[in-house]
Amino acid sequence: MTTQKQVIPFQEGDASMIAHLGGKGANLAEMTRAGFPVPPGFTITTEACLAFFEKGNRLSDALLEQIEESLNQLEKQKGQTFGDADHPLLVSVRSGSVSSMPGMMDTILNLGLNDKTVQGLAALTNNEKFAYDCYRRLLQMFGSVVLGIESSHFETLLHRLKVNGGVHQDQEVTADGWKELIEAYKACILSKTGRPFPQNVYEQLKLAIEAVFKSWNNARAQIYRKMNRIPDDQGTAVNVQSMVFGNMGGNCGTGVVFTRNPSTGENTFFGEYLINAQGEDVVAGIRTPLAIAALQEEMPAIYEQLLDASKQLEKHYRDMQDIEFTVENNKLYLLQTRSGKRNAQAALKIVVDLVHEGVLTKQDAVSRIEVLHLDQLLHRGIDEASVSEVLAQGLPASPGAAVGQLVFDADTAEEWVKAGRTVILARTETTPEDIHGVIAAEGVLTSRGGMTSHAAVVARGMGKPCVCGCEEIRIEAEEKRMFAQSRLLEEGEWITLDGATGRVITGAMPLLEARMTDELLVVLKWADEIRTLKVFANADNPHDAGIARGLGAEGIGLCRTEHMFFSPARLPVVQRMILAEDKEERMKALAQLLPMQQSDFEGIFEQMEGFPVTIRLLDPPLHEFLPNLDDLQKRYAQLTYERESEGSIKEKAEVASMLRKVQALHEANPMLGQRGCRLGIVYPEIYDMQIEAIFRAAAKCIDAGVQVHPEIMIPLVGHVSELKILRELVDFVAQQVLGKDKLRECPYKVGTMIEVPRAALTAGQIAAHADFFSFGTNDLTQMTFGYSRDDAEGKFLTHYVNHKLLPHNPFQVLDTEGVGQLIELAVNAGRLVKPSLKTGICGEHGGDRESIFFCHRIGLDYVSCSPYRIPLARIAAAQAFLLYGESGASGVAKAI
Repeated sequence: MTTQKQVIPFQEGDASMIAHLGGKGANLAEMTRAGFPVPPGFTITTEACLAFFEKGNRLSDALLEQIEESLNQLEKQKGQTFGDADHPLLVSVRSGSVSSMPGMMDTILNLGLNDKTVQGLAALTNNEKFAYDCYRRLLQMFGSVVLGIESSHFETLLHRLKVNGGVHQDQEVTADGWKELIEAYKACILSKTGRPFPQNVYEQLKLAIEAVFKSWNNARAQIYRKMNRIPDDQGTAVNVQSMVFGNMGGNCGTGVVFTRNPSTGENTFFGEYLINAQGEDVVAGIRTPLAIAALQEEMPAIYEQLLDASKQLEKHYRDMQDIEFTVENNKLYLLQTRSGKRNAQAALKIVVDLVHEGVLTKQDAVSRIEVLHLDQLLHRGIDEASVSEVLAQGLPASPGAAVGQLVFDADTAEEWVKAGRTVILARTETTPEDIHGVIAAEGVLTSRGGMTSHAAVVARGMGKPCVCGCEEIRIEAEEKRMFAQSRLLEEGEWITLDGATGRVITGAMPLLEARMTDELLVVLKWADEIRTLKVFANADNPHDAGIARGLGAEGIGLCRTEHMFFSPARLPVVQRMILAEDKEERMKALAQLLPMQQSDFEGIFEQMEGFPVTIRLLDPPLHEFLPNLDDLQKRYAQLTYERESEGSIKEKAEVASMLRKVQALHEANPMLGQRGCRLGIVYPEIYDMQIEAIFRAAAKCIDAGVQVHPEIMIPLVGHVSELKILRELVDFVAQQVLGKDKLRECPYKVGTMIEVPRAALTAGQIAAHADFFSFGTNDLTQMTFGYSRDDAEGKFLTHYVNHKLLPHNPFQVLDTEGVGQLIELAVNAGRLVKPSLKTGICGEHGGDRESIFFCHRIGLDYVSCSPYRIPLARIAAAQAFLLYGESGASGVAKAI
C-alpha cells in the first residue's frame, strides 16, 4: 500500500499497514478496531520519517498540517485541549519501527505540560503531587532525549533532593519537593543548552517528533539493526497517544505482561507491575517490580480484565504477546501489544505448543523460528559439582551460563574483549546506551530491574545469560567495584552467572555443553519433512563427524585433510615430507603418514555410515606447516655468535640446512602459491598416499559391514587439465586398492572445489571430469573481491560495512550479486554438460540463513556448515522452501 496521508488516526489503520505504521502503530490500530481499551491517538508514518531525513532533518509544512488536524480530532475524542490551562490534553510520543527494536529508540511522556497546564492538571485531578511528578518526568525526558543533556545531570539533582529530604523512594517526595526539583531541572536545561525549556506545547510536540525520528540513527539503534540485519531504510513511525496515568495514587499502576513465559515458553501468564508508577519505571529498572500474580490479590477485577484481554490478543495474533498496560483510577488501558521477544528454547516450545493446540500448522511453526537465535539452544550450563560459593541470588532473566572477568561499564567491556579477554558486564541497571557492552560481554548482571527490564529483554534476544534484580549486591560503577555478602569484588575478578537459576557464583566455574531439547527435535523433524536442500557438515576428524551426525548432518561436505596434521605427533612428519631433499626421502615420510590418514578416514566413515563423506585432498599454504623463518634466522645468528662446541656445531649445521630449505620454499603470497591441486600435480606421490589411505579405509569398513560413500575433492582447480590428470590418478588408485569386487561396493565420486573465478567461468569444461562441484565460498569471495580476508576484516572491511559501501561483510553473508553470480553460472554450465552434477557450498556461508536461501533459489543440492550450525541450516533450508517453493526464484531445476 502507498499513501499520501502520512498521519493516520488509530481507528483508521489496521495490522496490515505495518510497513507504514510500524509494529506499535499497526497493533494499536488493530486493537482499537477490535474494541480493546486503547487510549486514542495517531501514527506518523515511516514514509514521513524517510522524508524527514531527505529534507535534512526537517518536518515539512504539509506534515505539520496533518499533525495539527489529527491533534484537533484527538482533542474532540478526549474532550480536552492541547495546551489548555484548565483541561489540558497530554500525550506521549513514542517510536515504533517495523521490526521490533525494544529500547533502542526514544520516548517522551507527559508532553503538553508547562508552568500553566501543570496547575490545571493538579486542579483537575485534585492531586498536586501527581501533577508536578509528571512535570518533572517530562523535563527530564525532554532534556535528555530532545535536548541531548546527559541524564546523569538530572539523576544527580534527583538524588540530592531525596537525600536532603530524607527519603529513599520517588513516591515519598512531596509536591513541594517536586516543585523544587522542577526549578532545578529548568535551570539545568538553561545552563546546558543556553535556552529555556519550551513553554509552547506545539513547539514541544514538534521537537519531540523530530527527536524520535532522529533516534532511528542513534548509535545503539544502528548497532542493534546491524546485529539483527534490519534494513536502515525502514525508518520508524512515531505514535502520538493521549496519556493515561499510572502514577496518580494507590488505585493506579503500570506493567508489562507476556501471554506465555518468554524464558521457558510455558503457557502461564507472566509479567510484572508497579503500583503508582509510569510505564518507563518498569522497563527502566528504577524500581524492582512485583510479579503479575500479586495483582490478582491487589486488584482482582483489573487482573481478570487483563488476563481476558491477553488471551484474546494471543488468539487474534496467533502468537505470544508482550503487552504494556496502565491502570488509571481502577480503569485498565492497553498501551501496546507486539509479538514478545523470547529466547530460542521458549520460541520452540511456544510454536510446538501452538501446533498441538491447533493454532498453527507445522509449516507456520517452522517459518516463525528465528534461525539467527538458534545458536542460543546450545547453551552451556554449570558443572554443579564444582559450585562451592554462591555469591548472590537474582532473577533468572536469560538462560545459560557465562564465565568472565567483572567490568562495570560498557566501554571497558568492549575494550577488554577486543584485547582477547572474556567479561561479565555488571551494572546497577543497563540502559540502551550500554548495547555495545552487552554485545561484547559473555553475560549481564544487574542489581535492579526485573524480568522485563532492558537488560533482560536485550540479553534474551541475544541469547546471552543474564541475572537481573540481584538486590543482594551493590555496584559502585565509578569506583569499579561490587559488594556482596560483605565481600568486595573489584574489576577484573572472575565470576560465573547462571541465567537459568539467577545465581551469581564466585570464580570461574567449569561449564557443560548443552543438549538437543525435545522441542528442537520436533521442529527439526518438521523442517526435514519440508526442506529439499540437504545439510552436510564440515568435519575434519571422527569426533566432529560424530557430533555432526548427532545434530542431523546427512553427510560430510568438507573434510579438510590438512587439519589432520597439526597435532604434535604428526606435524614433524609432515614437515619432513615437505622439506624432503628428494622423492625417496619424501616417500619415507608419506609411509609414516599413510596409516595415520587411514585411521582418520576409517573413523569418519564409521561415524557417517551410509552417508557421503567428501574428503578434500591436501590444500596447505605451505608456510602453515614450516618452521618459522624469522625464528630460524634468529637461532642461526645466536649460534653464530656463541662459543662453538661439538653440539652447537652440529645444531648450527642442522639449522643452516633447515633455513636453506625454508627459504627455498618461501612464497611471496602463499595463499596463491603452491597449494591445492598444484601441490598434487608437482608431487603426485602426496595425493597418491592420501587417495590410497581413503580407499584402504573404505575397504576395511566394507569388510566390517560399514556402508561407505567416499567423495574425493580436488582443491583449487582453475583449469580443466588439472582436474583431468588428478581424476585419472584417483581412478587408478581406486582400482589398485579396491579391485573389481570392492569397487562395486564403494560407489565413490570425484569432484572439485570451485574457489577460483576461472573455474566458475569454465565450469562446462570442468564438469566433463567431475561428479560434483563444491563451492569454496571463502576463497571464492577472496578471489572475486580481491580481498585478503585476514587483512580486510582487520582493516577496511568494517569501515566499508559501517559506511554502507557494502550491505554485509561478504565473508559472513554470501555476496549474491558477484560471488553468487559466479556460482549460479557454474551450476548452470555444469548441468548443461552433466545434468546429474551434484552441487553445494562448503564455506562458512553454509550456516548463514540468507546464504542458504540463495543456495535453495539457484537449485543447489546441499549446504555444508560447522556441526553446531546444522540445526540452524536445517530450519533455514525449510524456510527457504516455504518462501520460494521447489524450483526456486531462478527457475533452475534441481538435478535428481
